[in-house]
Amino acid sequence: MPRIEDLKIKMYCDGADLESLLKMYKNPLIKGFTTNPTLMRKAGVDDYEKFGRTIVQAIPDRPISLEVFADELDEMEQQAMVLASFGKNVNVKIPVTNTKGEPTDSIIRRLSQRGVVLNVTAILTLEQVRRVAAALDPVTSAIVSVFAGRVADTGVDPVPMMKDALKLLKDRPKAELLWASPRELLNIFHADQAGCHIITVTTDLLAKLALIGKSLEQFSLETVKMFYNDALAAGYSIAVGSEEAVTR
Repeated sequence: MPRIEDLKIKMYCDGADLESLLKMYKNPLIKGFTTNPTLMRKAGVDDYEKFGRTIVQAIPDRPISLEVFADELDEMEQQAMVLASFGKNVNVKIPVTNTKGEPTDSIIRRLSQRGVVLNVTAILTLEQVRRVAAALDPVTSAIVSVFAGRVADTGVDPVPMMKDALKLLKDRPKAELLWASPRELLNIFHADQAGCHIITVTTDLLAKLALIGKSLEQFSLETVKMFYNDALAAGYSIAVGSEEAVTR
C-alpha cells in the first residue's frame, strides 16, 4: 500500500468545531476545509455568519467551503455573494437542487460566469454531474462534490461512477471532482485510484491515519488485549463447572 504522502489526491478536513479545524490547519496533509449547516448545528454554532468569517480569517491561505442554506433560488444566489465576500479562499457551496427538487443550474451558471468559485454539493447521480458540468464556466475554478459514501450506502460501488464523473468533467479543466462522505480510511485510496482530485475527511477518520501500514499481527494482538482488559475492568466472570449442567 502506498504512503499517504505519495497520493495525488488532496485531503480536505470536513467539520465545524473551530478548535479541531485549527488543529488540522497545522497538519500539512490538509489542503483545505469544508463544512455545512448540519455540521455547524452539531458543533453548537449559533451564529452562522460570524463562524464563517472567523474561520476564513483564521485560515486565510487554504480553500474553505461555506454553504448557502436558502431554498428559493434568488435568495440562494444572494447568500452566495455574501459568503464569497468573506475572502478570496472561499468556495461557495451550492446544493445541486433545492428541497423541492428544482435544479440549481441557473444560479450555478450565473455565479460561475461572475467568477465565483463554487462547490456544487449533494450530488449523487451522473446525470446531476452532467448538468453541473454544463452550467459551470470553463474559465472559473469549481469543485463538484459527489457523495460517494452515500452512493456506497445504497449498495452501489462508487468507484466506477467517480471515474465516469471525471469523463463528464473533461471539458471543464478547472473543475475538481471531490469524493464526499467517505466511510472508512480505505476510501482515500479508492478516491485516489479513481482519479478524484479531492476527498473530504472527518477528524475521526484523520485520527486513523497512523494505522496505515500497521502490522496486522500486532493489530490482532492489540484487539485481543482490548477484549481481555475490558472484561477485567467490567468485573465479568463465568462460573467454571457450570458446563456439567450443559453436558448432561
